Amino acid sequence: MALGKLQKVLISDSLDPCCREILQAGGLRVQEKPGLSKDELLREIRDCDGLIVRSATKVTADVLEAAERLQVVGRAGTGVDNVDVEAATRKGVLVMNTPTGNSLSAAELTCGMILCLARQIPQAAASMKEGKWDRKKYMGMELNGKTLGVLGLGRIGREVATRMQAFGMKTIGYDPIITPEASAAFGVEQLPLEQIWPRCDFITVHTPLLSSTMGLLNDSTFAKCRRGVQVVNCARGGIVDEGALLRALQSGQCGGAALDVFTQEPPKDRNLVNHPNVICCPHLGASTREAQSRCGKEIAMQIVDMATGKGLAGIVNGQALSKAFAPQTKPWIALARALGTVLHTVGKQAQGSVQVCTLGTPLREAGSYLTPAVAMGMLAGGAQKEVTLVNALLLAQEAGLKVTTTHGDVAPEPDGSAGLLQVALQGTSHRAMGMVQGSTPVLRELNGATFKQPAPLAGPILIYRTKASEPSVLPTLTGLLGKVGVHLQSYHSSGMVAGEQWSIVGLSAPLSNLGELKPRVMEVFQLHL
Repeated sequence: MALGKLQKVLISDSLDPCCREILQAGGLRVQEKPGLSKDELLREIRDCDGLIVRSATKVTADVLEAAERLQVVGRAGTGVDNVDVEAATRKGVLVMNTPTGNSLSAAELTCGMILCLARQIPQAAASMKEGKWDRKKYMGMELNGKTLGVLGLGRIGREVATRMQAFGMKTIGYDPIITPEASAAFGVEQLPLEQIWPRCDFITVHTPLLSSTMGLLNDSTFAKCRRGVQVVNCARGGIVDEGALLRALQSGQCGGAALDVFTQEPPKDRNLVNHPNVICCPHLGASTREAQSRCGKEIAMQIVDMATGKGLAGIVNGQALSKAFAPQTKPWIALARALGTVLHTVGKQAQGSVQVCTLGTPLREAGSYLTPAVAMGMLAGGAQKEVTLVNALLLAQEAGLKVTTTHGDVAPEPDGSAGLLQVALQGTSHRAMGMVQGSTPVLRELNGATFKQPAPLAGPILIYRTKASEPSVLPTLTGLLGKVGVHLQSYHSSGMVAGEQWSIVGLSAPLSNLGELKPRVMEVFQLHL
C-alpha cells in the first residue's frame, strides 16, 4: 500500500457536506455519488483510492476486487456490517470507522426508548390522534428502583448506563472485554449472563453483530428472564431473535420491546412492527444532525490524515499500520521487514515457523506491529499480490508460514539499550538480529556471526558468505562495480564462525549480473530494502 498517495475519493452514500469540504481542503479529488446501483458502483470504484460509505452501500468482495487502486474504506459510523472486512484485509485495503461519531445519538435514542416503554408514550400519542382519551389503558411504571441490564459496555452502553442512573435505575451488565473494575467506575455491576436474565426489569443490547451475539436473546434466555421484561435493541438486527421475541410478547413473558434495528431492513414480516407492545423506528440511531455532521467530519479528517502521513485513527483492520506513521516506530517497522527479507533470502524458504523475538523494555508492546512487518519481508517477491501491514499475517498463514512472537525485557549489551529484534526460522540455523541506530535499521548478527560494526539495511545491498581461507572478494567486487558505474556505499563484515564470514555491501544501484562474483563466494544474494 502506497501510503500518502491517496488522490481520489468516492463518497457513495449521503453525508454531511462538511465531509466533502474537508477532503477537498486536504488536497483530495472527491466524487460524491450517493444511491449508485451495484453495477454503477463497480464502474465508479475502479480508479478510486478511497471510498466513504454510511450503511446503504454494501462493500462486498466483488466491489473490492473491482477497486484496482483502493487503499481505504471509511465507514462514517460505528458498525462495519456492510463492509467485507476479511476480503478488504486480504487485498490489503484498510477499513476505518468513526467509533465515537454517533455514540451519543444512539445512547440518547436508547434512553428515549426505555422511557417510552415505561410510559407507553407512542401508543398514548397515537390514541390521542385517533380522538380518544384513554387514561386507564396506558398505565405505566416508574423507572426509579428498576434494574436495567446493559449487554455490551462500550461507548454507547456506558452512556446509556450513566444516563439511566439519573432516573434512579440500578444498572448491571456484561461485557467480555471491559473489566469489572472499569465498569464499576461508571456504576455498572458486571455479572455473568445467567445471573443477569432473572434480575432485569429492562434489558438493552449494545454489542456488535457477531456469531457469538447472534440471537443473544432467544427462547431459552427469555424463559430465564423476569416475566414482563422490557427489551430494547438499538444496536444491530439479529442480536435479539425476532421470532423468539414475538413468542415472548405473545405469551406475556416479554412485556414490551423497543426496536430501532431489524434482521431485514425494512422488515417484510410486520408481525413485530404491528404488535401493540412494540415501539419501533426505521434505524434512527445515528439520525441526528449532530451525529451526521460529526461522523462525516471525523471520517474525512481521518482520511486526510492518512493521505498526508499525519497518522491513522479508527482502524478496524491492520492496526499495525497505525504505528507506521509514528516517527519512533517507522524505522523499527523498516527493520522488521528487512530482517524478514534477509531471513527469507538466506533461508531460501517462505514456509514453516518464524519466531519473532523483541528484546528490551522499549519494545515490550512492539510485537503487534513488528510481527506483520516481518511477515511482509518473508513474503516479499512471492506469488502473493501486494503484501502490506494490513494483510501480511493473513497471507502468511495462507502461504503456510506461521509467525509467532515472544518478548524479553533484557537485551544483550552493549547495543541493547534501545531494544533488539531477532527473527529465526525454526528448525534451522538461520536467524538475523538487528536494531535501529538513529533512524537507520542495521543488522547486528546473521546466522550466529556478529558484525564488527552493525550493517545498514537500506537501499540496494549485497550479502555474501566466504571462507576465511579464500582471498578477499573486495578487489573483484570493486572492479565489477567500476565496470558498470555503480558506487560502493558501505562495507561491513562479520566475525568468523566455523571459518566462514558474512559481508554486507551497500550499493548506489543494483547489479544486473553477479556472474563474476559467484565463483569467488560460497553464496551471494542481492536485495533492495
